[in-house]
Amino acid sequence: MPKFRRRQRSTSIFFLIWAVFSALALAVVLFFSIPQQWIFFRSYKREASESVSAKGKVIETEINGGLPIGWNSGWSAYVRRLSYEHQVRIFILDENGVLRFPEESTSQAPSAEDSDWADFAIISQEMAEAHLEKIIRADGEYTVYENGEEFVYGAEVTLDKQNRVTMYLYVGQSLELMNTALKGMTLRIILLAVFVFLLCFAVSSAVAGWLVKPITEITQKARRLAQGDFDMDFHGNDYGKEMVELADALNFARDELSKTDRMQKELIANVSHDFKTPLTMIKAYASMIIEISGEIPEKRNKHAQVIVDEADRLTSLVSDVLDLSKISSGIQALECKLTDMSACVHEALQRFEYLKETQAYIFVTDIEEGLFASVDELRIGQALYNLIGNAVNYTGEDKKVYVRLKREENGFRFSVTDTGKGIKEEERGEIWERYYRSKDAHKRPVKGTGLGLSIVKTVLERHGLPYGVESKVGEGSTFYVFFPTEV
Repeated sequence: MPKFRRRQRSTSIFFLIWAVFSALALAVVLFFSIPQQWIFFRSYKREASESVSAKGKVIETEINGGLPIGWNSGWSAYVRRLSYEHQVRIFILDENGVLRFPEESTSQAPSAEDSDWADFAIISQEMAEAHLEKIIRADGEYTVYENGEEFVYGAEVTLDKQNRVTMYLYVGQSLELMNTALKGMTLRIILLAVFVFLLCFAVSSAVAGWLVKPITEITQKARRLAQGDFDMDFHGNDYGKEMVELADALNFARDELSKTDRMQKELIANVSHDFKTPLTMIKAYASMIIEISGEIPEKRNKHAQVIVDEADRLTSLVSDVLDLSKISSGIQALECKLTDMSACVHEALQRFEYLKETQAYIFVTDIEEGLFASVDELRIGQALYNLIGNAVNYTGEDKKVYVRLKREENGFRFSVTDTGKGIKEEERGEIWERYYRSKDAHKRPVKGTGLGLSIVKTVLERHGLPYGVESKVGEGSTFYVFFPTEV
């Protein structure tokens, strides 16, 4: 079943930054404003309660003290006078909850000093009855409570000391000022939130634009890279450490892609040439057998042998390419088992015996017996053969190749050394690449495709075995593999 990529979000970074900035700013405004408004509301109500309580006690004392000496305007005018002085509403109710003072109209004309009497609205009958119930429940004590948009102080008072006429005092202080202040504060909070929102929009737009710009530039350059423009440089203006690191990573990927592309083209050219040469030879000698040597056994056999050799060369080329593909892709799983590596090295060397006899190659060996490792015997044997074959191809004029298998701490080490020109330091990382071929001319007694070291690298990495190369220019190279000891 094909695997479908999970659908990615298409929300732009610009919008996300703007949304986060705006939400954070609004949250901060609300977080500080709402508690402040609540604290203000609670504080004002507490102060209003304390204020009406203090004023109520003073008014209660003054009313219980009777009308002031020389006051001739009656209780209604006196109650209105007290209302003006204390800036509260004052009503006196009888035991039935009926308003007694101040009366809505009075026949007594106000004196000159009382010309600024406060004009308070008259209490309703429902409010009077409710107030009377609260005072009665207070059982002779004063009471303070909230009634709609005002705080009320209630207590029993005596207007006529001789007849002991009990009345009920209502002192109300309005909360209108607090409500007005709260409305004003709410309006300021709304205006502040709108201002913060607009400010965040401007700031986040600028910041988002600054952050998105390098990403947009890199995206455009990446598209050009995908089209094969390997001269693209991802470094631009300095937008911060993270963007510089991203540009470095993309430039590294560009260099690797460029190198891979170049090596792939070289491989195509080399493999095409390697395919073309034996095919041409096969076709040419087949034509010679048909046209010239068909009736001459000696020439016919010689020409047929050339065809067989070139066919073997083609088979080797195809096998190397297929092996590399299978191992790299993981199609062919490793079959690891305890393997006698000493015998494995001897077997690999045995395949080069013909070079001793035909071309006077010298193999100097130092192989310790009885060394075992858990490996895929077939693949490791192929890797050892390729390492020895590489040394044969690049060794010096003395045609000497040194092969060692020696025990070390926590394991043992296989190494093969040639006496050739050595490997330049800048080329040591590239020799393991699948498309790499040395630029130096060399003899190739072991036919191959240039994929030998790449197959070695892939096999050893699949096994998790440490490997490497040590080389000095003009003195030769040593390729090695380390195997952990298997008990």
